Amino acid sequence: MMATQHPQPTEIKLRRNSRVLELCFDDGAHFTLPCEFLRVYSPSAEVRGHSPGQEILLIGKESVNIKDIEPVGNYAIKLRFDDGHDTGLYSWGYLYKLGQEQVPLWQQYLDRLQQAGYQRRQPGIKGSSTD
Repeated sequence: MMATQHPQPTEIKLRRNSRVLELCFDDGAHFTLPCEFLRVYSPSAEVRGHSPGQEILLIGKESVNIKDIEPVGNYAIKLRFDDGHDTGLYSWGYLYKLGQEQVPLWQQYLDRLQQAGYQRRQPGIKGSSTD
């Protein structure tokens, strides 16, 4: 029997209007992950590449939303995005890691966009994304 090495989700809630996925884990952790963040950090080979250094910088994903969440066994979910992307399994461990590392990963994404000369848009959102 394999021991669980990471927390398990107790609640997964999609908030389509605000384009975020809320996750609660059995260790008390709670994360609110924007759909754009989940899309640009998709675990799919299409986004991550097949080896380090092959990651693809996605642009224009500010308005992306999740259409559907499909459970995969007792270890992951498949997210179907409204831009047609639906590959890559988000394991509980990966979702937890994204939640824990959200701030530096988001900054890394913003820095990469800036280096690429892309000006990120805030679609229909007034104020900051931290409210």
